[in-house]
Amino acid sequence: MAEQALSASPALDRMAGRPGRRFDLKRQPGFGVVALLCVAMLYAPILIVVGFAFNDSPSVTRWSSFSLSWFSKVLANGDIHNAARNTLVIASCATVIATLIATAAALATTRSRAWPGQTTVYTLINLPLMVPEIVTAVATASFFGLLALQVGIGFGIGNLIVTHAVFCIPFAYLPIRARLEDMDLTLEQAAADLYATPWQAFRRVTLPLLTPGISSGAALAFIISFDDFTITQFVAGAGQTTLPLYIWGQLHKVGVTPEVNAISAILLVISIMFVTLSFLVGRRR
Repeated sequence: MAEQALSASPALDRMAGRPGRRFDLKRQPGFGVVALLCVAMLYAPILIVVGFAFNDSPSVTRWSSFSLSWFSKVLANGDIHNAARNTLVIASCATVIATLIATAAALATTRSRAWPGQTTVYTLINLPLMVPEIVTAVATASFFGLLALQVGIGFGIGNLIVTHAVFCIPFAYLPIRARLEDMDLTLEQAAADLYATPWQAFRRVTLPLLTPGISSGAALAFIISFDDFTITQFVAGAGQTTLPLYIWGQLHKVGVTPEVNAISAILLVISIMFVTLSFLVGRRR
């Protein structure tokens, strides 16, 4: 009994050089209940919105019967078509720009010798992840407003494309950099030993191996741009309504309706698809 008491004491275990018990948060009293409450707070409202998107009644608080009529109305709405077109154009262009820049930045910070300021550049690339989005939105709107006022230059929908591209760079950069760090440098060195030029080694060795990382980063950048609301609200001009802005406008005009629920459900499905795609592609070997 005495030996069992001594071995059960973490302090005496450390003094005797024996490994003590590791602190496991999951085994603490009440952890499971708190975790379930957090999950419920996060996902229960989303499930309610999706559920009432299939409600035949125009009420968003009383269920009547299952119906797809609200999805049909969404697909036949011309304003939603225009908002979806703007969203796709902005997200697609921003994804291409952000992915190209992120790929070049990842190559420069992982496939070259350490150079002065490399850590600073890495921090600057990931700065949009740390700065509050509202600050980025206000600063960007002020910049484009000053540019139009002082120089008379306006890019129209290009303002949104550039802003989204800059904001999406770190989201594309991280999967690409992670892929590069997981790649063996000896493969490129072997290509150089076989008299391949740097461009040939990149095109025939690095790029094919890097493609899953690029695809993963592009998918993540696309959905971040596709779903963005805060920056878009500040930077968008007349006629540049995106789907998140359209939903916001409908909420101000008529409040929550089954049609808004249907649009939200469609956006949720698209977001889940792209996030899942990014995860699965990024894991490919």
